[in-house]
Amino acid sequence: MEDAAVKALRRAVIYLPPDVKEALRKAYMEEDNEAAKAQLKAILDNVELAEKLGKPICQDTGLVIFYVKVGYKFPGLSIIEEALVNATRRATKEVPLRPNTVNPFTGKNPGDNTGRFVPYIHWKLVDGDSLEFTVVPKGGGSEAVAMLQMPPPGRGVTGVKEAVIDAVLKAGAKPCPPTIVGVGVGGGADIATTLAKKAACLRKLGTRNPDPYLAKLEKELYKAINELGIGAMGMGGKHTVLGVHIEYAHRHPATYPVAIVFQCWAARRASAIVKSDGSYSVYQ
Repeated sequence: MEDAAVKALRRAVIYLPPDVKEALRKAYMEEDNEAAKAQLKAILDNVELAEKLGKPICQDTGLVIFYVKVGYKFPGLSIIEEALVNATRRATKEVPLRPNTVNPFTGKNPGDNTGRFVPYIHWKLVDGDSLEFTVVPKGGGSEAVAMLQMPPPGRGVTGVKEAVIDAVLKAGAKPCPPTIVGVGVGGGADIATTLAKKAACLRKLGTRNPDPYLAKLEKELYKAINELGIGAMGMGGKHTVLGVHIEYAHRHPATYPVAIVFQCWAARRASAIVKSDGSYSVYQ
């Protein structure tokens, strides 16, 4: 488990997933704003150089988040958390990763990317005897502009659209666009934000919500955001976002939470499957 997590972290911070690279190449080919096109070329050159040198794509190697699905018959169930924490410490030294965990009250940094509730682990118990996880190194620049809004329930979908556009306009160039915008709607404040982060960080670019209505809304917001003209790294042009992903939960009648989470162009994720015999594979 620990070795699988170290290798997944290494892969995540050095290699962009194929869907993200393809989206960036497509944006570059379509862009006709010279300043924005130059930014996209610099991004693609950076991605290629990181792979060639085996170095992290970005100096901000993020706050480490694990999304875990584990079979209730998996023999190592009781030591998963310990293994993931140890893997984070090892990866910090071996990759290396920038130490990014800071106590919010004392300012102390332990220097190994661990701390209270960090790495953060989302758990899902499933049938079976294997472990599957995805690790997301979430950068601070895009996280800093995340937003939770509570439009009046009577505004309905119009309130959702307004909240998303407002968040993108306020974020501007801060989250290093072109970004992936994750939108979580409904539930409570915590549920909406969790859904928004999953939508931004886990879903592959080029996919749509299976609900036809939400798929249409994703396309509509994608078009509307790109028409704002913020563009790559705020330089204008056609591509402010690479994708808009929406997830939802049923809500309380008195509330209508809308959470917006941004993922920068360096949309890093890698996954691993660990079998009951200890063998594993890492993939993107």
